[in-house]
Amino acid sequence: MKHKTFLAQGGMVHYWMVGKENALDCIVFTHGVTADHTMFEKQIPYFSDNYTILLWDVPMHGFSRPYRRFSYRDTAEILHNILQEENIEKVFLVGMSMGGYPSQHFASMYPDMVKGFVALDTTPLGLKYYSKSDLWWLKKVALIAKCFTTNLLRKSMAWSVSTSKYSYQKMLSMLKTLSKAEIIQQMRIAYEYFIQENKEVDFSFPVLILVGDKDSTGKVKAYCKDWAKQTGYPLHFIKHAKHFAGGDNPEQVNKEIENFMIEIIRQERK
Repeated sequence: MKHKTFLAQGGMVHYWMVGKENALDCIVFTHGVTADHTMFEKQIPYFSDNYTILLWDVPMHGFSRPYRRFSYRDTAEILHNILQEENIEKVFLVGMSMGGYPSQHFASMYPDMVKGFVALDTTPLGLKYYSKSDLWWLKKVALIAKCFTTNLLRKSMAWSVSTSKYSYQKMLSMLKTLSKAEIIQQMRIAYEYFIQENKEVDFSFPVLILVGDKDSTGKVKAYCKDWAKQTGYPLHFIKHAKHFAGGDNPEQVNKEIENFMIEIIRQERK
């Protein structure tokens, strides 16, 4: 992987390029809160022979910290600048959990650059999906996390998103790079700005919703069902997977993403 950087107003943003050089299609993978780009290590070998892959540490995460003045609009603009730097005109977006928000903001701002969006264990932008009580609980997530010891917080978070030993250990390894204060800060800011920047969106490109059949993180499954019902987007459940479906069942996740992209590419060539 080629490790690169982009200097944004809030700090240095780190990203990685891997895969087939000069490939016609590029996939941008965006990770969840308290995670980093290595969350997709089960996807890289599967797609790197045929696609250009761009992974990044979202501002305020991984190597892209410290970072000042975080916002989802900012993340979308940074991704746009990185793609311009790399001369990439169109992409497939894969956003996991919080990673779905930079992806959707990017897609709403630069729709002509998006071939398709895979919503992986994430939830929709849109004011109609979230009740006042939903938003109230989102504001309390960071506060609840303060009640845990550092070790218990890391273990409970890793356990809550995984069914497999791999996912548990992978999530734990990413969390161990963060102090308790950093974990809480990332959670607080991620949810706070989701509420502040939430807006109605309407995508003209294909969208596929994937969610673990055992995902018990908040109301993610319920939101995904409502999202599919409201929009008609296809919703596929990942078997034997919790919130970290890409680690719990990478075989199905990878195949779902691949089939989705192949169909879009096939339609383009007609």
